[in-house]
Amino acid sequence: MKLKAKLPLALLMTTMALVPLMQACSNDGGGSGKAAAPKAGEKIKLKWSTWGNPGELGRFQEFTKDYNSKHPNVEFELIPIPSDYEQKILTQLSGGTAPDVFYSGDSTISKLIENQTVSELTPYLKGDSKIKEENVFKGLWGAARKNEKVYGIPVDCNPVVLWYNKKLLQDAGVSVMPADLYEKGEWNWNTFKGMLEKLRANGKHGFVLENSWLRYYSFVTANGGTLYNDKGEFVQDKDPKTVEAYKFLYDNVQNKNMTFAGTLPKGQGGDAMFMSNQVGFVSAGRWYLPIFKQSKDLQFDIVPFPTNTGKKIEPAGVATAYMVLNKNTKYPKEAYQFLSEFVSKEGQIFRLQGGGNAVPSVEGADQVVLEGNLPEHAKYFLDVRSNGYALTPFEAGVPGLSKVITDEMEALWLKDGKLDETLKTLGVKANQKIAEYKAGK
Repeated sequence: MKLKAKLPLALLMTTMALVPLMQACSNDGGGSGKAAAPKAGEKIKLKWSTWGNPGELGRFQEFTKDYNSKHPNVEFELIPIPSDYEQKILTQLSGGTAPDVFYSGDSTISKLIENQTVSELTPYLKGDSKIKEENVFKGLWGAARKNEKVYGIPVDCNPVVLWYNKKLLQDAGVSVMPADLYEKGEWNWNTFKGMLEKLRANGKHGFVLENSWLRYYSFVTANGGTLYNDKGEFVQDKDPKTVEAYKFLYDNVQNKNMTFAGTLPKGQGGDAMFMSNQVGFVSAGRWYLPIFKQSKDLQFDIVPFPTNTGKKIEPAGVATAYMVLNKNTKYPKEAYQFLSEFVSKEGQIFRLQGGGNAVPSVEGADQVVLEGNLPEHAKYFLDVRSNGYALTPFEAGVPGLSKVITDEMEALWLKDGKLDETLKTLGVKANQKIAEYKAGK
């Protein structure tokens, strides 16, 4: 409809001044500015997505059903994305069809923050929230916190430890188990190497080395090494402690105390070899528990990574994913309420109790890890979590950087390369990748 007369100038200026204020009022806690108020008696329908195996997805469905029963004004629907998760989520975000709440991997969240497709959660955390920032273990924030602002909350976590096959060690002549040595403060590189040598002499594989930052960096920090400096520059090739850690791995792969996972026969992984009594040590989080406990004859336990600093325990890597809020959700308040209850102490207990495959990322829920006393030293998951770290923002924040690093390390093992040459090349390529990213921002 056309106006027949012009508005008085003073009224027009007043109206224009009110527009930003009205827009701000519609933005509930940092959303997109498109927050909608539900109609009286209307049931709000929202969606959330994650990856996961059938067991995990079954537990997520139970949580969703339970949540809906407790909140009759909303109806959440779980939309699983079992494969190509990151690609599909990014496509949905660009097309405006992404779920209201969803999981983000540790390397994906930097992209989401940068392209401004997820909401800052700091205002929500300070409000009426089921979880507060101080409830989360500090080392787990990783790239989800930028410039003291929170954009994602750890859903739970998986501290990486060494799983060991007790029977294989005993058969190889090991009289004192790794956990017992750890308790006495004697679990170090020398005692670890000694066990690997005995396993190899007995015709078994000592340790399967996976090609991931979780394993490499855990050995580096177990030696007091540095990964990145304060400027975010890659310094692994320059720090003597870090080089020494890689040399420890290199020497043990060369003398066959360790086996690089990429050299195993197709379809044969460290977990399968562990269960078939072919390898003494593998490194993983609690995600191995559900499959290991199914094997009645398998005798297993866990221990933190051995140290080379004289300290009983050093920081190690922790696998972490985050729950984020779609900036374009029409109902940010209701969406965040689901998010906060999902990652809260109560939410994590609900999802992880009864033999779950992860470790709580918040205080007050440790009983789910200790229940059943399986493995015997399950408490070590909690020790590693409390001292551990998520993937550093210096690496997670540079797209493709992790792949540059793992590609070079894979070539080292598969092509029988030279360690010093690999680390030098890796230093050049990594810092070049970092520089290119900074220049293109």
